Amino acid sequence: LPMPHDLLIGTALVMLFLRAPLDVLFSWLPELGRSQIALQKIHQLGLSLADDPSSTIPVQRPQPPGERHTLALCDLTYCFDEDENHSFHLGPINETFTQGELVFVVGGNGSGKSTLVKLITGLYEPTSGAIHLNGKPVTTTDQEILRQQFATVFSDFFLFESLLGMPTEGLDQRALEYLKRLQLEHKVHITDGAFSTLDLSQGQRKRLALLTAFLEDRPFFVFDEWAADQDPFFKEIFYLQILPELKRRGSGIICITHDDKYFHVADRIIRLESGKEVPKGNLY
Repeated sequence: LPMPHDLLIGTALVMLFLRAPLDVLFSWLPELGRSQIALQKIHQLGLSLADDPSSTIPVQRPQPPGERHTLALCDLTYCFDEDENHSFHLGPINETFTQGELVFVVGGNGSGKSTLVKLITGLYEPTSGAIHLNGKPVTTTDQEILRQQFATVFSDFFLFESLLGMPTEGLDQRALEYLKRLQLEHKVHITDGAFSTLDLSQGQRKRLALLTAFLEDRPFFVFDEWAADQDPFFKEIFYLQILPELKRRGSGIICITHDDKYFHVADRIIRLESGKEVPKGNLY
């Protein structure tokens, strides 16, 4: 039967007014899916968005003047199963990292470099072995203390629109100085700790992530293939200016890299192959 004229007009008007809300709803479905995946990863890391860090993290006493933070890996291993037929085993690793030292971690794809630095920074818990911070073993309850020792730029980094968790006094001026050094002052402005834009190329976004790490100024810095997206000019600045400067001011640096042209800059090199550390005498 033909639809009555009044009902046809009413149905058309309802569909017309529903179109905009439905468009918004469907456009958000992919974002909700990604948010669910991100939340699952947070739970896997043992983090909680509801925790108040000030009430749950023990206060760590600062090192006495003149003493440097040290981080020791003692028979550290990590295992995970990709599926029933494939598994990955890292270690055992025995290494010590000290402030004022520049260490390169090198090796082929899948050798365990990123897994190692995620263990070092407390993002993964070791399968066996121990991490000692300033001579004391890091327990499960100390993982957050370990994480607070590092300013990081991972290969899969994420940029926030604001500089979070930093003292606001003089922050904009200090950030501006780094923006000039990284040649971003014509692209980005910082007001009240917030970036004017994140609409940048991948290389520029990584420079902005590096700026954030500078401002955090933790005892140790970790860079995971930072220079991979940079042109030769900024690669040279990173290896020959930025890393030596961080070392001179007493920071410990752990840098994953494939740039063998700059291996001479490192104090020492850790090479991994298939999750195993290559003996020092066989690095080259």
